[in-house]
Amino acid sequence: MKISPAAAWAMFGAMVFGNFMAILDIQIVASSINEIQAGLGASQSEVAWVQTIYLIAEVIAIPLSALLSNLLSTRIYFTISALGFSLASLMCGFAWNLESMLVFRAFQGFLGGGMIPTTMAALFVLFPREKQALPMVVVGMVSTLGPAIGPTLGGWLTTHFSWHWMFFINIMPGLLIAAFVYSAQDLDKPNPSLFSKIDWLGLASMAIFLGGLEFVLDEGPRNDWFSDHIILYTAIACVLSAIIFFYRCLTVQQPIVDLSVFKNRNFSLSSMMTFVLGMALYGMVYIVPVFLGQVRGMNSSQIGHIMLVMGVTMFLFAPFVGSVMSRFDARKVIFLGLSVAALGVVLNANLTTQSDFDEFFWPQVLRGIGMMMGLIIMSQLAMSTLSMHQIKSASGVYNLTRNIGGAIGLAIINTLIDQRMAVHVTGLSSYLIPSRPEVVDYLAQTTAKYQAIAGDQAEQLAMSMLSRQMHLQALTLTFNDILKMLAALMFATAFIVFLVRKPSNSPVDNMPVH
Repeated sequence: MKISPAAAWAMFGAMVFGNFMAILDIQIVASSINEIQAGLGASQSEVAWVQTIYLIAEVIAIPLSALLSNLLSTRIYFTISALGFSLASLMCGFAWNLESMLVFRAFQGFLGGGMIPTTMAALFVLFPREKQALPMVVVGMVSTLGPAIGPTLGGWLTTHFSWHWMFFINIMPGLLIAAFVYSAQDLDKPNPSLFSKIDWLGLASMAIFLGGLEFVLDEGPRNDWFSDHIILYTAIACVLSAIIFFYRCLTVQQPIVDLSVFKNRNFSLSSMMTFVLGMALYGMVYIVPVFLGQVRGMNSSQIGHIMLVMGVTMFLFAPFVGSVMSRFDARKVIFLGLSVAALGVVLNANLTTQSDFDEFFWPQVLRGIGMMMGLIIMSQLAMSTLSMHQIKSASGVYNLTRNIGGAIGLAIINTLIDQRMAVHVTGLSSYLIPSRPEVVDYLAQTTAKYQAIAGDQAEQLAMSMLSRQMHLQALTLTFNDILKMLAALMFATAFIVFLVRKPSNSPVDNMPVH
């Protein structure tokens, strides 16, 4: 029996909210890491694992979602994920030390990771092709808004309540989602016989490969990459397990992840583009708050005020994107979207140490419009020519591609920050010659200004302030360099879309819903 449109939207709405919580919790702890560190009595390097362990567990769960939803059914698997995510959030809030927090965050990430691709896969079952535009817009908004507002919401909750509420806030919505999805109609039937066919070697190698990759990418920039023995050994284990994983996927009858979806040209090219967009999306969500916090000295509320512009733009622009999807060639819309988003990035590549809300407003608007047009329609293009039995696996692989792109992008950005910072510090230092009139005047004026306060230390204070100004200028120039690179990469990626075949009606379009 077919699901009515109202029931389809009700179930999809519950699932997409669970999806939003899972994506939100990737970054929600970012702005409150110091408070968590103090609460758990951990060191700076140890507390960073609160975010890392979530990402590791999530990237392992995402490609497993197809197998688990086929094994248990979509409805039951999503219900277990939402219920487990809520309970794990509760335990994170009650964590009594770092070790307990890491265990509960790992469960939270694994269970949250299951909801992300399952929601997209359900979309193609719940709605016929001609009705998929608006649901795709909603999923796209969630995917881009979650990382953007996570740090802001986390900072607000920590400031007004405590860091525990970053986790407690998930409990009631998660339980309601679990109850609602469980009471909904089945989208498919469970297949318990799959359990006896699980490729356990493939599963283990995938977990080591993806978990190790996430660890190396996250910890590498902080620990000088392979000069750290732990990172080096993890990288070796990652490569070896990757070889085993891909070999098993290509040779066993029931692989843990169905890589045959990459034989589909549209899916492969769309995945390539979403990989780059993952780098850009997570990169911008990272760069802008770091600039505003470190260079401009803003708090989480002020940063959130600026970052909110892109979210509001996406929300207001969403109905337009939904109407465009069905009227124009998707390839041209994606090209336009990526070009507009790249323009929004490059317009921010002339930052100064005084850049504020006004300098970020229009670039954020353009990025919001471009990301909506690019990411959302790209998802539709990736799935539109796949058969129904491939959708679940493709959804997991597609979402994983974007997350891995984001992880690699952040690792590259952090490495580039160190490299370009050193270059700009060296370049600016050559201008700070004590005999230069400008330097002499600055030191004299600053020394005189603080003479009454600092006394004999006024001159030393003036030198320190000059050095700080130089480092802030160097950091600003570094961010400008990286923004130009991201813009160029996004614009170059836009041309890949012209290699994609224009999709025709696919088996998904007319698939009955049972």
